[in-house]
Amino acid sequence: MSTEVAQELKPESQPDGVIISPDTRRANRIPPGQSRTLKWPVLDAFGPPRLDKNSWNLSLSGLVNTPVTLNWEQFSELPRVKVFSDFHCVTRWSRLGNLWEGVSVKTIVELVGGVKPEANYVIAHGFDQGWTTNMPLTEFLAEDALVAFLHDGEEISLEHGGPVRLMVPRLYAWKSAKWLSGLEFREGDQAGFWERNGYHMLGDPWQEQRYGY
Repeated sequence: MSTEVAQELKPESQPDGVIISPDTRRANRIPPGQSRTLKWPVLDAFGPPRLDKNSWNLSLSGLVNTPVTLNWEQFSELPRVKVFSDFHCVTRWSRLGNLWEGVSVKTIVELVGGVKPEANYVIAHGFDQGWTTNMPLTEFLAEDALVAFLHDGEEISLEHGGPVRLMVPRLYAWKSAKWLSGLEFREGDQAGFWERNGYHMLGDPWQEQRYGY
């Protein structure tokens, strides 16, 4: 790796205004059991759906004060943030130094007038055959979580979850739902696709929460 590229992967090299994921400030940024890759492998359950910006929309539902559905035009007009983070896949690879751009999840919550007090969990829905994943509201609302449409300055490709995917850097990458179609706020937890098939309900890479509870 060139010195220039290595420098770009450091949080202190990011311009002002970029949200820095706290895990990128660790002395060792590779979680236990992971290996670093410079590539971006493609993994999913069913393959990409037929989807583009014209057919994409995002439903915000459940325990919210004002349910909202956004089309691409409405979504693209929302305030944007940039997040510098690492990316850890449960299949044991880590990609360091990603720059995401999109809409902060806190802006998403503001759009629905806030969530109701009894909301404790979020279910992320994908366009790929009803795929879902779950997470605690506290993890979803992390400062470095966003609904992203750019990666390293380019539109996220369909194979990587575009036009829009969720990005929750502090959890394993399967929690960052590709082809995001909806965010449902709930009181109780509900296992998603991979969770029903043996994956961990939380998925903290630093605790190696790959499988089971």
